[in-house]
Amino acid sequence: MKIAEIRSKTILSSSQVYDYVINPYVGCQHGCSYCYARSMKRFTGHREPWGDFVDVKINAPELLRKEITRKKKGEVWVSGVCDPYQPLEARYRLTRQCLEILAENRWPVVIQTRSPLVLRDMDLFKKAESWQVGLSITTADDRIRQIFEPKAPPIGARLKAVAELHDKGIATYVMIAPLLPGGENLVAILAGKVDYLILDRMNYHYADAIYARYGWREMNSDGYFSAMRRRIEEECRQRNIDCRAAY
Repeated sequence: MKIAEIRSKTILSSSQVYDYVINPYVGCQHGCSYCYARSMKRFTGHREPWGDFVDVKINAPELLRKEITRKKKGEVWVSGVCDPYQPLEARYRLTRQCLEILAENRWPVVIQTRSPLVLRDMDLFKKAESWQVGLSITTADDRIRQIFEPKAPPIGARLKAVAELHDKGIATYVMIAPLLPGGENLVAILAGKVDYLILDRMNYHYADAIYARYGWREMNSDGYFSAMRRRIEEECRQRNIDCRAAY
C-alpha cells in the first residue's frame, strides 16, 4: 500500500448526487473489484492498481473551515469516490474533523461507508441535525463478499453497525449497490434496522471476469436485475421498508 500525505486545493466540491461532496482521501484501501471510482485513477497520476494507493488530504479540515463560510448551505455527501472510514481514518481522523466542522455549522450530511469504524463518531451523529448514516452492504453472503470485495469489512460487522446506529435513533439506510448474488436476502435481515434502502444494479464492467470465472453471467444481466428489483421491492412493501431503486 502506497500512502502519501498531500495538500489539496479544495475539499467541498459540487456533486451531481447531493449539493456537495467531501472526499478526505484519494483512493481506497477496500479496493472493491466493481468500484466506479477505479475510473478516477487516470486523474491522479497513480500507476498502482486500485486499492494499492491512498493519498491523504492532510489539510482537508483547514480547507473546509474556510470554504464552508463562502458557500451556500447544502447537503454534503461523505464520501463519493473513497470510503471516509477506510482503515487510515483511524489514524488520520480527517473524516471526524470534517464532520465536526459540518456539525458546528449545522449543515445536513449523508454519510456512506462500508466500515463499522463509523460507530466511533456516534457522539457527533446524536448531536447533529438532519444527518443520515448509511452502510453499503452488497450481499447477505460473506463468501460472496470475499470474492468481490475481500479487503472490505465482513458483512456481519456491517449489519451489526447498522443495527446499533438505528437503535441509537440515528437516521440509517443501507445501499444494496451494486446488488451482488445473495443481496436479495438482505431485506429480511434489515427489517426494523433501517429507515430506507437504496438499490442499484451492477453498472460497470470491472467485475465481469469474476462473474465469468464463477459461472454467474446470468446474475449480471438486465433480466436478472429486473427480476431482483421486483422481488426486493415487493418484499420491502410487505415489511414496510422504504425502497428506493436507482434503476
